[in-house]
Amino acid sequence: MTSSPDKSRETMTLPETLPPPQESMQTFLIGLLMGTADGVPGVSGGTIALITGIYERLLAAITAVTPSRVGNCLRAVSPLHGGISPAQITRVLDEVDGWFLLTLLGGISTAIILVGQAVEWANEHTPVLLFGLFFGFIGASAVILLRAAAIRTLPEATAAVLGVTAAFVISGQSQALLETGSLPVLFVAGAIAISAMILPGLSGSLLLVILGQYTYMYGKLGEFLDGIVTAATTGSLDTLVTASDEVTIFILGGLVGLFTVARVIRRALDAYQDITYAFLISLVLGALRAPITTLNSAEYSVTWNTATIQAFAMTALSGALIVFVLDWYAVDIDLETV
Repeated sequence: MTSSPDKSRETMTLPETLPPPQESMQTFLIGLLMGTADGVPGVSGGTIALITGIYERLLAAITAVTPSRVGNCLRAVSPLHGGISPAQITRVLDEVDGWFLLTLLGGISTAIILVGQAVEWANEHTPVLLFGLFFGFIGASAVILLRAAAIRTLPEATAAVLGVTAAFVISGQSQALLETGSLPVLFVAGAIAISAMILPGLSGSLLLVILGQYTYMYGKLGEFLDGIVTAATTGSLDTLVTASDEVTIFILGGLVGLFTVARVIRRALDAYQDITYAFLISLVLGALRAPITTLNSAEYSVTWNTATIQAFAMTALSGALIVFVLDWYAVDIDLETV
């Protein structure tokens, strides 16, 4: 009697659909650039994606991730429903350009962690220089974006005024939002920030600065990473558990935002492109208040004298120069083609 083929052994054969190593390395490096840009306010990872030529592919991949495909992937990795099926997992990944997304996400995550370590150090030792640099990033980005978006109609002008006003007012309330320490605020911040990361010119970190969550979340990320190291070396989970709540809620908010808020923004751009961009870009201009408001908060209580003003101004000019040089050697953002 001939035995039937071992189904579980068949499904353990992974189809050869992995991209070439050279392509994966290139995607990872682009992810590093995007993550570095997204890690600081005023510079957009979406702009880097546009410059490097992967923007349309990124949008198509994100749009391809649907609830049904997520469900298919979860069933494929579950021991139920016939057992784990690498072949089914690979089919789903192929449908959503998953290898590209995973590799890009790896680069972005690596860069954000590295930038976070630098931001934590600077926030503790030289906050005036740090937020002066951010002021320059934001200001230069506002100039570049406003140059690219011609505001010609009354609805566009109205949207621009609303954007500036919203960012300016919320920036003034950032300390109050931070003091609440509520998980819903972190969830919303994650959803908004991650959505902004895929838009050229608009920085997710900038929105975190406006909401008063930027340095707070980097601090929590540092605690979370320290908790992982402690758990691996000593077996103690106390530090990891303490820091995991905020990080987990923020990431969940980001995932929800990526596949909901980001889609709403894209539909708004499809239907009312000029008006939507006028609003989004004006947020950058209104956010110029945020670095100064942060330094004036109780956490820093900076004394503005000749020395601090000069330090703030010099680093702001340096930050603006970096953004202008990037724009000069890359491309001017053409909003009509996005």
